[in-house]
Amino acid sequence: MKSPLIPRKSPIVQKTAPGTYAWCACGRSASQPFCDGAHGDSGFAPMLIEIPQERQVAWCACKQTKTPPFCDGTHRSLP
Repeated sequence: MKSPLIPRKSPIVQKTAPGTYAWCACGRSASQPFCDGAHGDSGFAPMLIEIPQERQVAWCACKQTKTPPFCDGTHRSLP
């Protein structure tokens, strides 16, 4: 798998509690935006991210962001 799947062309915005999260980088996870182990032999691995305090997060769901795991608006330019 050379490029990630695009499960959604908009961010997943949610209040996020403090903790460590495994963001899905391959796009295969059924529990977007988080990894569920579906990456298998895709060549991708989840990105671990620490959220130190509760805040609103816009998780990238198109997997094309230049600022992973956060949305940077790249989804707007996808075909």
